[in-house]
Amino acid sequence: MKIKGKWILIGISTLFLFFMLVLPLISVIVNSLKEGMGFYLKSLAAPSVKSAFGVTVLAAVTAVAVNTIFGIAAAWLITRFSFKGKQILSAVIDIPFSISPVIAGLAFLMTFGRMGWAGGLIARLNEAIGTNIQIVFAVPGVVLATVFVTFPFVSREIIPVLLSIGKEEEEAAALMGADGFTIFRKITFPHIRWALLYGVILCTARALGEFGAVHALSKTRGETFTLPLEIDALYLSNSSESITSAFAVSSILVLMAVAVLIIRNVAEHQAKKSEAKQ
Repeated sequence: MKIKGKWILIGISTLFLFFMLVLPLISVIVNSLKEGMGFYLKSLAAPSVKSAFGVTVLAAVTAVAVNTIFGIAAAWLITRFSFKGKQILSAVIDIPFSISPVIAGLAFLMTFGRMGWAGGLIARLNEAIGTNIQIVFAVPGVVLATVFVTFPFVSREIIPVLLSIGKEEEEAAALMGADGFTIFRKITFPHIRWALLYGVILCTARALGEFGAVHALSKTRGETFTLPLEIDALYLSNSSESITSAFAVSSILVLMAVAVLIIRNVAEHQAKKSEAKQ
Protein backbone atom coordinates (compact mmCIF):
# COMPACT_ATOMS: atom_id res chain seq x y z
CA MET A 1 0.00 0.00 0.00
CA LYS A 2 2.84 2.38 0.92
CA ILE A 3 4.62 1.68 -2.38
CA LYS A 4 1.44 2.33 -4.40
CA GLY A 5 0.86 5.55 -2.48
CA LYS A 6 4.40 6.67 -3.23
CA TRP A 7 4.01 6.13 -6.97
CA ILE A 8 0.61 7.82 -6.99
CA LEU A 9 2.14 10.90 -5.34
CA ILE A 10 5.07 10.84 -7.77
CA GLY A 11 2.67 10.63 -10.71
CA ILE A 12 0.48 13.48 -9.45
CA SER A 13 3.51 15.68 -8.75
CA THR A 14 5.04 14.94 -12.16
CA LEU A 15 1.82 15.70 -14.03
CA PHE A 16 1.23 18.89 -12.06
CA LEU A 17 4.78 20.16 -12.67
CA PHE A 18 4.62 19.24 -16.36
CA PHE A 19 1.31 20.99 -17.08
CA MET A 20 1.85 23.98 -14.76
CA LEU A 21 5.56 24.66 -15.33
CA VAL A 22 7.27 22.69 -18.08
CA LEU A 23 4.54 22.83 -20.75
CA PRO A 24 4.04 26.63 -20.56
CA LEU A 25 7.79 27.19 -20.85
CA ILE A 26 8.00 24.86 -23.85
CA SER A 27 5.11 26.82 -25.36
CA VAL A 28 7.08 30.04 -24.98
CA ILE A 29 10.07 28.57 -26.82
CA VAL A 30 7.94 27.07 -29.59
CA ASN A 31 6.00 30.31 -30.17
CA SER A 32 9.19 32.36 -30.15
CA LEU A 33 10.44 30.36 -33.16
CA LYS A 34 7.10 30.33 -35.01
CA GLU A 35 8.27 32.85 -37.62
CA GLY A 36 11.67 31.23 -38.04
CA MET A 37 15.15 31.81 -36.68
CA GLY A 38 15.67 34.94 -38.79
CA PHE A 39 12.66 36.69 -37.27
CA TYR A 40 13.69 35.46 -33.82
CA LEU A 41 17.16 37.04 -34.10
CA LYS A 42 15.66 40.19 -35.62
CA SER A 43 13.30 40.52 -32.65
CA LEU A 44 16.16 40.21 -30.18
CA ALA A 45 18.22 42.77 -32.11
CA ALA A 46 15.53 45.48 -31.89
CA PRO A 47 16.85 48.67 -30.19
CA SER A 48 14.13 48.65 -27.53
CA VAL A 49 14.94 45.03 -26.64
CA LYS A 50 18.68 45.75 -26.40
CA SER A 51 17.93 48.73 -24.15
CA ALA A 52 15.59 46.64 -21.97
CA PHE A 53 18.23 43.92 -21.66
CA GLY A 54 20.83 46.48 -20.58
CA VAL A 55 18.53 48.05 -17.98
CA THR A 56 17.59 44.59 -16.66
CA VAL A 57 21.22 43.53 -16.27
CA LEU A 58 22.16 46.86 -14.66
CA ALA A 59 19.30 46.65 -12.17
CA ALA A 60 20.01 42.99 -11.36
CA VAL A 61 23.76 43.45 -10.89
CA THR A 62 23.25 46.53 -8.71
CA ALA A 63 20.59 44.80 -6.61
CA VAL A 64 22.79 41.75 -6.08
CA ALA A 65 25.82 43.87 -5.13
CA VAL A 66 23.90 46.09 -2.70
CA ASN A 67 21.93 43.28 -1.11
CA THR A 68 24.98 41.03 -0.79
CA ILE A 69 26.81 43.68 1.24
CA PHE A 70 23.71 44.57 3.25
CA GLY A 71 22.70 40.94 3.69
CA ILE A 72 26.05 39.93 5.18
CA ALA A 73 26.13 42.99 7.45
CA ALA A 74 22.52 42.55 8.61
CA ALA A 75 22.93 38.83 9.22
CA TRP A 76 26.11 39.42 11.23
CA LEU A 77 24.43 42.17 13.27
CA ILE A 78 21.29 40.18 14.03
CA THR A 79 23.05 36.94 14.97
CA ARG A 80 26.13 38.27 16.77
CA PHE A 81 24.91 41.30 18.76
CA SER A 82 22.15 42.12 21.22
CA PHE A 83 20.57 45.58 21.05
CA LYS A 84 17.25 47.35 21.39
CA GLY A 85 15.18 47.15 18.25
CA LYS A 86 16.75 43.90 17.06
CA GLN A 87 13.37 42.26 16.46
CA ILE A 88 12.11 45.38 14.70
CA LEU A 89 15.11 45.31 12.35
CA SER A 90 14.54 41.63 11.64
CA ALA A 91 10.88 42.32 10.84
CA VAL A 92 11.67 45.33 8.63
CA ILE A 93 13.98 43.20 6.48
CA ASP A 94 10.99 40.98 5.64
CA ILE A 95 8.76 43.85 4.45
CA PRO A 96 9.35 43.13 0.72
CA PHE A 97 8.01 39.60 1.33
CA SER A 98 4.75 40.88 2.77
CA ILE A 99 3.70 43.77 0.51
CA SER A 100 2.87 43.89 -3.19
CA PRO A 101 5.70 45.05 -5.48
CA VAL A 102 3.23 47.52 -7.03
CA ILE A 103 2.80 49.17 -3.63
CA ALA A 104 6.59 49.39 -3.32
CA GLY A 105 6.77 51.11 -6.70
CA LEU A 106 4.05 53.58 -5.72
CA ALA A 107 5.84 54.26 -2.43
CA PHE A 108 9.00 55.22 -4.31
CA LEU A 109 6.90 57.30 -6.69
CA MET A 110 5.33 59.24 -3.82
CA THR A 111 8.74 59.68 -2.18
CA PHE A 112 10.91 60.67 -5.14
CA GLY A 113 8.24 62.06 -7.47
CA ARG A 114 7.28 65.71 -7.82
CA MET A 115 4.84 65.51 -4.91
CA GLY A 116 7.27 63.69 -2.60
CA TRP A 117 9.57 65.29 -0.04
CA ALA A 118 12.69 63.77 -1.64
CA GLY A 119 11.47 64.80 -5.10
CA GLY A 120 11.24 68.42 -3.96
CA LEU A 121 14.78 68.31 -2.58
CA ILE A 122 16.08 66.84 -5.84
CA ALA A 123 14.26 69.52 -7.88
CA ARG A 124 15.80 72.31 -5.79
CA LEU A 125 19.23 70.67 -6.08
CA ASN A 126 18.88 70.49 -9.86
CA GLU A 127 18.00 74.19 -9.98
CA ALA A 128 20.88 75.15 -7.68
CA ILE A 129 23.68 73.30 -9.48
CA GLY A 130 22.18 73.07 -12.97
CA THR A 131 21.84 69.29 -13.13
CA ASN A 132 19.00 67.04 -14.27
CA ILE A 133 18.98 64.28 -11.65
CA GLN A 134 15.90 62.05 -11.90
CA ILE A 135 14.82 59.08 -9.84
CA VAL A 136 11.27 58.24 -10.89
CA PHE A 137 10.62 57.50 -14.58
CA ALA A 138 14.38 57.01 -14.97
CA VAL A 139 16.89 54.19 -14.60
CA PRO A 140 17.77 55.04 -10.94
CA GLY A 141 14.13 54.47 -9.97
CA VAL A 142 14.12 51.08 -11.70
CA VAL A 143 17.31 50.13 -9.86
CA LEU A 144 15.91 51.27 -6.48
CA ALA A 145 12.72 49.28 -7.02
CA THR A 146 14.71 46.17 -7.92
CA VAL A 147 16.91 46.57 -4.84
CA PHE A 148 13.80 46.86 -2.68
CA VAL A 149 12.02 43.73 -3.90
CA THR A 150 15.21 41.63 -3.59
CA PHE A 151 16.13 43.06 -0.19
CA PRO A 152 15.68 40.00 2.10
CA PHE A 153 17.02 37.13 0.01
CA VAL A 154 20.70 37.16 0.95
CA SER A 155 20.27 37.94 4.65
CA ARG A 156 17.53 35.34 5.10
CA GLU A 157 19.77 32.61 3.69
CA ILE A 158 22.74 33.55 5.89
CA ILE A 159 20.98 34.16 9.23
CA PRO A 160 19.98 30.50 9.91
CA VAL A 161 23.52 29.33 9.13
CA LEU A 162 25.11 31.85 11.50
CA LEU A 163 22.65 30.89 14.22
CA SER A 164 23.41 27.19 13.77
CA ILE A 165 27.22 27.51 13.96
CA GLY A 166 27.15 29.71 17.06
CA LYS A 167 29.82 32.18 18.17
CA GLU A 168 32.32 29.94 19.97
CA GLU A 169 34.93 29.74 17.16
CA GLU A 170 34.76 33.47 16.50
CA GLU A 171 35.06 34.34 20.19
CA ALA A 172 38.06 32.01 20.56
CA ALA A 173 39.77 33.67 17.59
CA ALA A 174 39.06 37.12 19.06
CA LEU A 175 40.60 36.09 22.38
CA MET A 176 43.71 35.02 20.48
CA GLY A 177 44.02 38.50 19.00
CA ALA A 178 42.48 38.11 15.54
CA ASP A 179 40.81 41.20 14.13
CA GLY A 180 37.23 41.28 12.87
CA PHE A 181 38.07 40.97 9.18
CA THR A 182 40.40 38.00 9.79
CA ILE A 183 37.73 36.27 11.87
CA PHE A 184 35.17 36.77 9.13
CA ARG A 185 37.50 35.70 6.31
CA LYS A 186 38.94 32.57 7.95
CA ILE A 187 36.15 31.37 10.24
CA THR A 188 32.76 32.83 9.35
CA PHE A 189 32.92 32.98 5.56
CA PRO A 190 33.77 29.28 5.02
CA HIS A 191 30.59 28.41 6.94
CA ILE A 192 28.28 30.80 5.06
CA ARG A 193 29.74 30.69 1.54
CA TRP A 194 27.14 28.28 0.14
CA ALA A 195 24.25 30.06 1.86
CA LEU A 196 25.61 33.33 0.48
CA LEU A 197 25.83 31.91 -3.04
CA TYR A 198 22.30 30.52 -2.78
CA GLY A 199 21.01 33.89 -1.59
CA VAL A 200 22.75 35.65 -4.47
CA ILE A 201 21.20 33.20 -6.96
CA LEU A 202 17.71 33.77 -5.55
CA CYS A 203 18.28 37.53 -5.55
CA THR A 204 19.38 37.42 -9.19
CA ALA A 205 16.38 35.35 -10.27
CA ARG A 206 13.97 37.71 -8.50
CA ALA A 207 15.63 40.80 -9.97
CA LEU A 208 15.52 39.51 -13.55
CA GLY A 209 11.78 38.83 -13.44
CA GLU A 210 10.51 41.86 -11.48
CA PHE A 211 7.55 43.61 -13.08
CA GLY A 212 5.19 45.34 -10.65
CA ALA A 213 7.56 47.67 -8.80
CA VAL A 214 9.50 48.77 -11.88
CA HIS A 215 6.28 49.27 -13.86
CA ALA A 216 5.27 52.07 -11.48
CA LEU A 217 8.61 53.85 -11.94
CA SER A 218 9.27 53.33 -15.65
CA LYS A 219 7.44 54.95 -18.56
CA THR A 220 9.82 55.33 -21.50
CA ARG A 221 10.18 52.37 -23.82
CA GLY A 222 13.71 52.05 -25.13
CA GLU A 223 15.16 53.93 -22.14
CA THR A 224 13.82 52.72 -18.80
CA PHE A 225 11.95 49.52 -19.69
CA THR A 226 13.24 46.20 -18.37
CA LEU A 227 12.72 42.93 -20.25
CA PRO A 228 9.43 42.07 -18.48
CA LEU A 229 8.06 45.54 -19.34
CA GLU A 230 9.25 45.22 -22.95
CA ILE A 231 7.53 41.84 -23.24
CA ASP A 232 4.31 43.35 -21.90
CA ALA A 233 4.51 46.26 -24.37
CA LEU A 234 5.11 43.92 -27.31
CA TYR A 235 2.28 41.60 -26.36
CA LEU A 236 -0.19 44.45 -25.91
CA SER A 237 0.61 45.77 -29.40
CA ASN A 238 -1.92 43.20 -30.71
CA SER A 239 -0.14 42.55 -34.01
CA SER A 240 0.90 38.99 -34.78
CA GLU A 241 4.54 39.99 -35.35
CA SER A 242 4.69 41.90 -32.04
CA ILE A 243 3.19 38.97 -30.16
CA THR A 244 5.75 36.60 -31.68
CA SER A 245 8.47 39.10 -30.75
CA ALA A 246 7.12 39.09 -27.19
CA PHE A 247 7.57 35.31 -27.08
CA ALA A 248 11.08 35.69 -28.54
CA VAL A 249 12.08 38.13 -25.79
CA SER A 250 10.35 35.92 -23.20
CA SER A 251 12.56 33.04 -24.28
CA ILE A 252 15.58 35.02 -23.13
CA LEU A 253 14.15 35.22 -19.62
CA VAL A 254 13.30 31.52 -19.78
CA LEU A 255 16.89 30.66 -20.72
CA MET A 256 18.17 32.94 -17.93
CA ALA A 257 15.86 31.19 -15.47
CA VAL A 258 17.11 27.77 -16.57
CA ALA A 259 20.72 28.95 -16.19
CA VAL A 260 19.99 30.24 -12.68
CA LEU A 261 18.29 26.93 -11.83
CA ILE A 262 21.33 24.95 -13.00
CA ILE A 263 23.68 27.16 -10.99
CA ARG A 264 21.47 26.76 -7.92
CA ASN A 265 21.45 22.96 -8.23
CA VAL A 266 25.23 22.90 -8.67
CA ALA A 267 25.58 25.09 -5.57
CA GLU A 268 23.32 22.77 -3.55
CA HIS A 269 25.31 19.72 -4.72
CA GLN A 270 28.62 21.33 -3.79
CA ALA A 271 27.23 22.39 -0.41
CA LYS A 272 26.13 18.83 0.36
CA LYS A 273 29.56 17.49 -0.66
CA SER A 274 31.24 20.06 1.55
CA GLU A 275 29.03 19.12 4.52
CA ALA A 276 29.70 15.43 3.96
CA LYS A 277 33.48 15.98 4.06
CA GLN A 278 33.15 17.85 7.33
